[in-house]
Amino acid sequence: MCAQPVPDWLIPPSRGFRAEDLDTLPDLPPHTELIDGSLVLVSPPLGFHSVVLDLLTLGLRHTIPSHYRVRREMTVTLGPRQHPEPDILVVATHAVDNRQSTFSPEAVALAVEVVSPESTERDRYRKPQLYVQAGIPHFWRVENNDDAPVVHVHELDVAKACYVSTGIHHDRLKVERPYPVDIDLTEIDRL
Repeated sequence: MCAQPVPDWLIPPSRGFRAEDLDTLPDLPPHTELIDGSLVLVSPPLGFHSVVLDLLTLGLRHTIPSHYRVRREMTVTLGPRQHPEPDILVVATHAVDNRQSTFSPEAVALAVEVVSPESTERDRYRKPQLYVQAGIPHFWRVENNDDAPVVHVHELDVAKACYVSTGIHHDRLKVERPYPVDIDLTEIDRL
């Protein structure tokens, strides 16, 4: 078996990749993220991941106030070497431009990550660290518990510079922040 040559564009420059590089690299796979100056090539999503995204997106949009919008699989430029792509974002309406592919962290009220087998470490540890450092006020992490979503809800504690848990939701996700949301998580079986 012959080794395939690595494309030149995949070899990082000595400074590491930068956020602006993502817009110019040829043949970059969809949903490629930049974490700590390194490209993260994401595996295709599993069915659970896709269905949870649909359920949460619909639920968030159902009650969204006029000053927010829900966006899926768009990036947040947290710095020159940090360009993650949360699964779902709730962003300020004034920051939405349908020609954009990224948001500034100041525009983000909520970042949601649905944990996949290949993204466990990033979604549980590294991305929340980056979101805290950027000042994103709310973070939800969704875990798969026997094909049922479990939503871990976190809020930024500015004084401690960390997220604190405000609840773990199994059958129903009912929260007041960033705005009142009530989602029946058991509806996943109907999607």
